[in-house]
Amino acid sequence: MKKSFAVIGLGKFGGSIVTELMKQGADVLAIDIKEERVNEYASVATHAVIGDTTDEKVLKSLGIRNFDHVIVAIGDDIQASILTTIILKELGVKDVTAKALSDYHEKVLKKIGADRIVHPERDMGIRLAHNMVSNNILDYLELSDQHSIVEIVARGRLAGHTVIDLDIRAKYGINIVAIKRGNDVIVSNLAREVIREDDILIVIGADTDISRFEKKVMD
Repeated sequence: MKKSFAVIGLGKFGGSIVTELMKQGADVLAIDIKEERVNEYASVATHAVIGDTTDEKVLKSLGIRNFDHVIVAIGDDIQASILTTIILKELGVKDVTAKALSDYHEKVLKKIGADRIVHPERDMGIRLAHNMVSNNILDYLELSDQHSIVEIVARGRLAGHTVIDLDIRAKYGINIVAIKRGNDVIVSNLAREVIREDDILIVIGADTDISRFEKKVMD
């Protein structure tokens, strides 16, 4: 059975969510207060409507509580984002994801019950900084304040050795969970896989341990 989503706010962030959810075969209701944005996604989303989501009556008329997941992607009005999130939770929407525009905004969203909070500008800044500082790190995903998943290009002393030979978990406290090689992703029998030059290692662990691993092994 298809999952149903409502995306509130059709700026670049919200619009990209609508487009990708549709590609994944979901039912998507796209909502924005601006007519031009709604018109832009009318042919993309399952349904697209103009509406002020700070008005409880509007959300009730859309049957918002019947959606599996509602994403508050309002990008230029903190007050509207907060009021919309409050109303959604009061109406009984089970799963609400909200975009935070600042750390203060994030704190407020947590207090009013948003189930998931995303901070795309900040997160992209962190990823870009990591990519710029290291020639080996291709991508970076923060799991918590201290733990991350990173894609590291295998260079230096790694090539020609198996994961088990390198004993990376014992020495550095991190785990290689997959190897990307061209179009292939290797996950089975990973411990005995011989690492090749320019393989991409998917590594998970504490930030300090990942940094120590990169500095000692990747040079």
